[in-house]
Amino acid sequence: MNNRDKAITESLKKFRVLNRDQLIKLHFLRNKTPHVVANRVLKRLVDNNLIEADKTTRPYNYFPSPRSIKKDSTKIPHFRAIADFYITLCAYETPTLFEVEFKPLAKGGIEPDVFMKWKGFAFCVEVQRSIYSKKQMENKKKLYMDYKDSDEWKHHSKRFPAIWIITDKYYDVDFKPLYAVQTKGVDGIFKYLTPQKPVNVSKTL
Repeated sequence: MNNRDKAITESLKKFRVLNRDQLIKLHFLRNKTPHVVANRVLKRLVDNNLIEADKTTRPYNYFPSPRSIKKDSTKIPHFRAIADFYITLCAYETPTLFEVEFKPLAKGGIEPDVFMKWKGFAFCVEVQRSIYSKKQMENKKKLYMDYKDSDEWKHHSKRFPAIWIITDKYYDVDFKPLYAVQTKGVDGIFKYLTPQKPVNVSKTL
């Protein structure tokens, strides 16, 4: 495999599933004809059993080989939403760390969709496609408090990570003393990171 082949397989392992258009954005934009080159490369990787494809979808969904999820998994839209989030981040700056389905504690502990380091800050990211009840959100806060009290977070970042919730619905839940922000997309985070408002973030990350 060449370096791009390896990068494609690593991306599929990281995100569990990506469709062709997402793979183009990640690995083929420097080509003059990205779609043509992507189709050729991905077909070769499938033919060589290095990746798997679901040809019932348009565009095709691709998976690592062996797959970590079923081709008809209900979690596919969620994993692809995480990948879209990553792709948008990279338009501004590539994260220095991006771990999908971060599980720092034993089963039953907090499991953010992503733990990442981006623009010098550490974040636990919740990419929420479903609507949660207030009780569920308060339970999520409790799990983050348990994580903070465990000191396990010190193995992953110098300061306790900010909680970034990607959601179309605003949740009226007080996360204090933790630092949490809710935005509809990546653009919404910049008002918390601008030079005019560095104090709150720097104190909590």
